[in-house]
Amino acid sequence: MPEILFYIFIFFIGLCIGSFLNVCIYRIPAQKSIIYPGSACPSCKTSIKFYDNIPILGYLIVKGCCRYCGNPIALRYPIIEFLGGLLALSMVLKFGFTFSTLAYFIFVTALMVITFIDIDYQIIPNEISLPGIIVGLGFSFIIPTLTPFESLVGIIVGGGSLWLVATLYLLITRREGMGFGDVKLLGMIGAFIGWKGVIVTIFAASAIGTIIGIAAMLKSRKDMKMAIPFGPFLSIGAIIYIFFGNALINWYLFGVLPF
Repeated sequence: MPEILFYIFIFFIGLCIGSFLNVCIYRIPAQKSIIYPGSACPSCKTSIKFYDNIPILGYLIVKGCCRYCGNPIALRYPIIEFLGGLLALSMVLKFGFTFSTLAYFIFVTALMVITFIDIDYQIIPNEISLPGIIVGLGFSFIIPTLTPFESLVGIIVGGGSLWLVATLYLLITRREGMGFGDVKLLGMIGAFIGWKGVIVTIFAASAIGTIIGIAAMLKSRKDMKMAIPFGPFLSIGAIIYIFFGNALINWYLFGVLPF
């Protein structure tokens, strides 16, 4: 029973952090403070009471609508809160209550913010990716799953590979095909999971992006040159590596099934 209570506590902490991620996703692109003022309804601007701000439960209490103006609240808010709780619990189950858990949870929460901002605005904020490179390199000195050398090479391979692709595409076509925000993002990914993680991330992101891109184009049947942000796929690829990277590498190199 105490162990179950511990995991429930970890899940709840993740929910609360997920609630804070919602604030970051909304305010960072708008160049607003993520600390002050407190949360308010996007429609009527009325401050939200603390009991309506309880992750997921608050959304259920008000039945998905603002208590004051009645306008609907996006379902994405409780979904992100749930993802925060799920990722926190998953990290603890995989790595235990360790520095590695802290490092990777900070990493994946940053990826969540980047993903939803990229989906909404097709930008990857430097306020997250550039400090993230430094933070990832710093964690490589204290966590056993990554060495500073692997982190540094990961930064170079990650940022350098996409920079080369983006630069060549720009030179050949005279138009930007991949934003340089993706370059910085992959540099941050390399800082946290090293060069092996970068390779798996690129392959996974390319595969997932290709499938979703083809599906989106077939559905629209209008614009075969439609812009699809690549940041979310890089983020998904990095998270896949954290949980299944070694198994996937063994499967690819030695034919050992990952499950």
